[in-house]
Amino acid sequence: MKIALGCDHGGLNLKELIREHLEKKGIEVKDFGTYTTASCDYPDISEKVGVEVRDGHFDFGILICGTGIGIGIAANKIPGVRAALCHDTFSAHATRQHNNANILTMGERVVGPSLALDIVDTFLGASFEGGRHQTRIDKITQLEEKYQR
Repeated sequence: MKIALGCDHGGLNLKELIREHLEKKGIEVKDFGTYTTASCDYPDISEKVGVEVRDGHFDFGILICGTGIGIGIAANKIPGVRAALCHDTFSAHATRQHNNANILTMGERVVGPSLALDIVDTFLGASFEGGRHQTRIDKITQLEEKYQR
């Protein structure tokens, strides 16, 4: 499994914790930044991770900012990305099963470190169920195509 990882300045500490956690599990991780607490723009990081996941270079992406909201909104502007904000394990499991989410977003200022690692493990351990859920994913793709500028 290959994971694309990124954050803005508000998610640096949690990103580092997640990177170490995944590497200890033997999961290949590429860190797309940021690497300092200097202010940066989360859409830049979302684009890097989102394009890499969309193009199939990575199985999944994980994006972290202060709340997980902005970085996910930006990622979801990339056709083919289904970024899901999760601050609990139920949502992390359900979004993989039902939405076939390919990017997990979280907020460092919202979720504690231990729970964040549980969310990551749950997200990466769950599988898409397909079936009736695939029909809905297809409709999301149709919306992307219909409204692309």
